[in-house]
Amino acid sequence: MKQKIIKTLVSITSYKNACDWIETWVNNQTSCYIIAANVHVVMTGFWQPSYQTIINQAALVTPDGMPLVWAMRWLGVKEQTRVYGPDLMLACCDRATYKQIPIYLYGSTQSTLEQLQHQLQQKFPNLIIAGSHAPPFRRLTEAEETEDRQRIQASGAKIVFVSLGCPKQEQWMARQQGKLKAVMIGVGAAFSFHSGEVSQAPRWMMKLGLEWLYRLTQEPQRLWKRYFINNPTFLVLLARQVFLEKKSN
Repeated sequence: MKQKIIKTLVSITSYKNACDWIETWVNNQTSCYIIAANVHVVMTGFWQPSYQTIINQAALVTPDGMPLVWAMRWLGVKEQTRVYGPDLMLACCDRATYKQIPIYLYGSTQSTLEQLQHQLQQKFPNLIIAGSHAPPFRRLTEAEETEDRQRIQASGAKIVFVSLGCPKQEQWMARQQGKLKAVMIGVGAAFSFHSGEVSQAPRWMMKLGLEWLYRLTQEPQRLWKRYFINNPTFLVLLARQVFLEKKSN
């Protein structure tokens, strides 16, 4: 089941439920992708109809940010909790270790991938990391994209974690659907977090929905436009949706 927030269909789910679905899709050899949605994802979809289509065609769209969790609760999904991309990645790695499902790491930089693999193998000694690749930051040619897909397929990986940033990672996953027999999970900054290269916001800030403020202090030049345009617009559009839905009821 999904709850519509502005134009984005967000799944009513939990970490366990998400991992159960991922395991089922792996066992069924289903080619699909999962999006961890925050305000930035929702608003990028609002501004870009083609990207909105990609979001709403995902097998699973988790409420990655607390504003989306609160929105779902206000809209009637009272028990919804956060399903945060970086934590979902760890939960999937734990399940993959237990079930011996090979994973693949795609995105970021080579140095980040090396640190990430080290950290993951420290945390999950029996995790099967079938391979990793850091593509160039420029747009890939069709031949390069095909080569990357073939490399992943040949590795035997069944779960592919993708860290290319929004909207690039979702666009990449959508293009691979039906061509790559794997469950693809867009995890954004999770590679940088779990490699130890970038610090995450304290958990108390996350619970209060202030993670954006922490990240803004870390990368003001890159993130100021995202937060100072998207966040207020999101609040206005959400307030309108809640008002109209309550009025119709």
